[in-house]
Amino acid sequence: MHQQPLTGRLPRRSLSGRRVLFRHPAPRSNVVVMANGVFHTGHGIEINLTYEDLNKPDYAGLLDEITQPVGQRPRNLLQCLKDYRGEECQCALAGKSPWMFVRRQRSNGRVTWVAAHLPLTHVATPQESDKHKAMKERIARTAARHGLGVETEARSQDGRVITDVLVTGAGARVGWEAQYSPITANTVRRRSAKARERNIAPLWVTADDTSALIDRAPWARVDDVPWQRIVSPLALIIRGGVRHLQIWKCTPSSERPCPEMGSACGKWHSGWFLPALCLPQERATALDELIVTSADGEHLPVRSRNRHDVRRASYLWALASDVRRWREITGETGTPPESGPADDEPVTYTEQELDSSCRYGEEGPHTGGPRPHRDLNSATGLHTFDHAPDDTLLQPSRPIALRLSPGERLRVAADLKCPPWEIGPCMLCATPIHRYGPRSPMACSACRLTSLSR
Repeated sequence: MHQQPLTGRLPRRSLSGRRVLFRHPAPRSNVVVMANGVFHTGHGIEINLTYEDLNKPDYAGLLDEITQPVGQRPRNLLQCLKDYRGEECQCALAGKSPWMFVRRQRSNGRVTWVAAHLPLTHVATPQESDKHKAMKERIARTAARHGLGVETEARSQDGRVITDVLVTGAGARVGWEAQYSPITANTVRRRSAKARERNIAPLWVTADDTSALIDRAPWARVDDVPWQRIVSPLALIIRGGVRHLQIWKCTPSSERPCPEMGSACGKWHSGWFLPALCLPQERATALDELIVTSADGEHLPVRSRNRHDVRRASYLWALASDVRRWREITGETGTPPESGPADDEPVTYTEQELDSSCRYGEEGPHTGGPRPHRDLNSATGLHTFDHAPDDTLLQPSRPIALRLSPGERLRVAADLKCPPWEIGPCMLCATPIHRYGPRSPMACSACRLTSLSR
């Protein structure tokens, strides 16, 4: 006999040990409703996610089984009910997958279990695989050359988590992930959270300014170059993901516009800027440099909230001295809570009838157009305050300079086929170039190409 839903809120624990709420009547709203049921291909049963016991009381541990990461279970474990019943599954008709996964979703202040279609698995192309291998080799080689601990394909104790390259230094254990193929934001968040649980600072490196990993975890972006260029000793400049703190007084003579009013407000502002947009200009950071400084603690990861929308945040790497000053000025800790439902947040069970309709196309934005650029040049973490901080930053913390030993200068000159005294730094990234010869450029070819593409 069907039990009527209760309207009270009583403490209770499910069979799986999760803290849950007693049942509520189904909410009435105009929000998109996702699938509340799936077919379990292993047991051959239909599962109703709106019931605490999934309407299958005889199957102990069923919820734990269907909510585990897709990589730890068969991909075809859960099937769209519409497809299972031989009806028209919109996802399958679109040439995509009828297989599903279960996740938490917050709606109207409540957290429920919902089912959504799995995205198509992207198989890395040969070019992506070569670049991935080359980037791992470069990270490991650079770390080993500077005396840091290196472990490639580092596995967790349970063997479920694999880090591309784990670099251990005096300041941190950094888990480098070389990502040259598409990846979902949820995957980035989940793998980064698992790294932090193991006391590893995640660091994702990509060459795609539209990648979903940008601002979903600490990241860095380099130029998209062939794998031969990645493994070469030539510098790879970080184009995004590393920023510098800028502090300025907002006056009519200020070189920056007021981020609040557009005209001078007389207050002080601070924010995170790309090196080329700093005043005075900072030099860019090379990939090899970040490999060392992130492990030594000279660079730290920062999570900066958008004060106009607390649900949005930016991830970046910054000098430890900048991070300390930023925290003193803003009071930010860099680790605000995520906007999604927490793992221990109680789940609401509404005991609705099983809905077999296919919700593909309603589960989120499915667009066929080009992906938007996620790596932006605009300043992040802008903050306004009334009084000047102590020792206001007026000079670049890392001025553009070339530091070469006599032997290194000779080797670079031989590579560039120019006299040693004509070697100088690129004005944007400090890479050694033929700087002072006749008609010599002031910036390296990589920086010039980047400027032209912009």
